[in-house]
Amino acid sequence: MTQAVILAGGKGTRLAERLNGRPKPLVDVNGTPLLELQVRTLAYHGIDDVAVLVNHAADQIQAFFEQRQFPSRVRLFDDGEPRGTAGALLACLDELDDQFIVVYGDTLFDIDIGHMLAAHEASGADATLLLHPNDHPADSDLVEIDASGRVQAFHGYPHPEGAELRNLVNAAFYIIEKKALLAWRDFPAPCDFAKDLFPAMVRAGAHVSGYVSFEYIKDLGTPKRLDKVEKHLRSGVVKRASRQHQQKAVFLDRDGTLNVLRDYVRRPEDFALLPHAAEAVRALNNAEYRVVVVTNQPVLARGEASFGDLQRIHNRLESRLGDAGAYVDAIYFCPHHPDAGFAGEVPTLKIACNCRKPQPGMMHEAMTAMNIQAADSWMIGDSSADMLAARRAGLRSVLVETGEAGRDNKFAAVPDFRFAHIGAAAHFIVHTYSLLVAAVNEWLLKVQPGDLVLVGGLARTGKSTIASVLKSELVARKLDAQVLSLDRWLRPAAERTAGVLGRYALEDAQRDLKDWLSGGALDADMPSYDRTLRARGMPERTVLAQKAVLILEGVPALLANWRGERRIWRLHIEAAEAPRRVRIEADLIGRRLADEQGAAQTYEQRQQDEAPLVTAARTTADGILDFDSIFKLTPHDH
Repeated sequence: MTQAVILAGGKGTRLAERLNGRPKPLVDVNGTPLLELQVRTLAYHGIDDVAVLVNHAADQIQAFFEQRQFPSRVRLFDDGEPRGTAGALLACLDELDDQFIVVYGDTLFDIDIGHMLAAHEASGADATLLLHPNDHPADSDLVEIDASGRVQAFHGYPHPEGAELRNLVNAAFYIIEKKALLAWRDFPAPCDFAKDLFPAMVRAGAHVSGYVSFEYIKDLGTPKRLDKVEKHLRSGVVKRASRQHQQKAVFLDRDGTLNVLRDYVRRPEDFALLPHAAEAVRALNNAEYRVVVVTNQPVLARGEASFGDLQRIHNRLESRLGDAGAYVDAIYFCPHHPDAGFAGEVPTLKIACNCRKPQPGMMHEAMTAMNIQAADSWMIGDSSADMLAARRAGLRSVLVETGEAGRDNKFAAVPDFRFAHIGAAAHFIVHTYSLLVAAVNEWLLKVQPGDLVLVGGLARTGKSTIASVLKSELVARKLDAQVLSLDRWLRPAAERTAGVLGRYALEDAQRDLKDWLSGGALDADMPSYDRTLRARGMPERTVLAQKAVLILEGVPALLANWRGERRIWRLHIEAAEAPRRVRIEADLIGRRLADEQGAAQTYEQRQQDEAPLVTAARTTADGILDFDSIFKLTPHDH
């Protein structure tokens, strides 16, 4: 069993007001000395042999362990004089096991140590360093690793002007092979692991590996940091961040979602964050979502950029986010491209693969590596490939109207939600979605397998949003649920007649869905609708199991007689008229379907030929939801 070494020799000068004469490792953390928390956490993860290296106030630490019972074997070693973190360990190297974990005596952590040990063993490294991103990389000591995870260099703060480095900070938690340190026993002391010994080992050719983790480890060496750690302990942040706890994530497309879409980004100079991007990522960080970038990068297969170029581009991404106090937990990219014929292309990368979106390979790889729960996670992207990849990975999908804005039309994949940009999408995920779930909760409890749910109401009242929330939550409850918009059955403009029923071919919808409505299953091509282009798109294969829940949403949902064998729930969605009008006109103008005058005319026309009939149908509803009232205590831009 691996041994742990706790470096507990610090005085804790900056924590003096909280120590009351005690050494720093015995600082009180929510009523428990830090050393006790560390030893018990190590024991929980199977590390029950602990060496504690002491110096300042060693007698108090000795008395502390004599007075308490621990499930671990604990030995103390006094190095006699301050030697620095590495110097203290080198001085007692003969007393240590062949492999050991190094823990700093001023850190609180909850790390899946078994997983880190397995990664260390697999790499064959002499030492493995826990690395993680933070929200202030510009003033942090950063570690550079290659694609295999091997440490290439250490970049101490302050960094050179204009330096753009990957946001990987040394978390001060190490696994070390004793034999790798034997040649360094006479290294000049005092010396520090991060600043002195590890850089010297790397320069000498030692295999030092980086283990990148999102898990919780923070030093509490100042009163402010201690207060923050105690808050995190009380609120459960520490426990929830453990890899042993299932994580929630937001997967982000890169080009067109995070950064400006400019053909292909081939050089760092071509990369520029979109407005709202850093703010959005920071909001997701603060809400405890793992933020994972998943991006197709065919420039590699096409020979238009090297892997080094791509790393420098991603360094710029991480630096720009870091400047705004935000970070991504991981970046996955697909280097492949199936089509040949490009000058300078790389033949080994010109393949069909499972990682190029709309295939879900990158998401699945991240879910396995980070223990991400798909049902609690999201995908934000700007293309139909992103939306289809999200569906295949079991993620809630959000289309943003930047970049491609869904106009690529490569795949028939309807997003669950749609927003103007990543900032609005992140706000919805962090602040709004839970309010909507609470609003529809009674219907989530009522709906059973095989039911039909009709969601109707006037235009721009939030019907599609409510329908998507119902579907997402039913799926999270292990029900098979799908949403179909009645806009799929909008008649071509030349075939429309007067009134709302003249715009929709509801008889076609009933015919197309007849097999399922009559109690059976359905497997057929259905029409699709591109609301951006205001036109029918390519047919989309629709499969409905007999016990699936079908949610039909659209203006006339409550106007038709949905004959069949299904139990039906009817929901009418309404909204305050003034903001609804603003949304209608803004939507028409935003999609370039009308100017201001034309948008106002369209609104007035719909008030005459649509509103009376749709509003009257509310009397047939099983429930009425006022969309705007859901948010009256939480101002935000719908």
